[in-house]
Amino acid sequence: MLRIELCTWEAARERATPIRFAVFVEEQRVPRDIELDADDRTSLHALAWHADAGVVGTGRLLPAEGEGDRRVGHIGRMAVLAPWRGRGVGSAILRRLIDAARERGDGEIVLAAQIQAIAFYRAHQFVEEGEVFLEAGIAHRRMRLPLCA
Repeated sequence: MLRIELCTWEAARERATPIRFAVFVEEQRVPRDIELDADDRTSLHALAWHADAGVVGTGRLLPAEGEGDRRVGHIGRMAVLAPWRGRGVGSAILRRLIDAARERGDGEIVLAAQIQAIAFYRAHQFVEEGEVFLEAGIAHRRMRLPLCA
């Protein structure tokens, strides 16, 4: 059974950090010194708990920018441990973060999708915009999801 817990960085750090390092630093070769950042302290974090395995995935929702119906949330640092990919963990994390953004009044969500993850985000109704760009040496594309009230 999978459950998604939303929490502060103080509550998430111990469990989210090893997952992010395994996925981003070890698998994708993102420099260790840029993986954790100042946005962690101010973001809402999601932890995906599996009854038999503990925490198997994580993601974060940054504080919204803008005002009123122009509030924009940003989802990032989506990471699922390799043995748990393709089992709905990433989708569950993403849906919970989208719900959290909607609940706080965000009008839309943006994210920087790694090129190989674009189809995943498309399946959740995100739409690509702009050109491909490099972040931490990895090709990304900006994607957007309008939220209905």
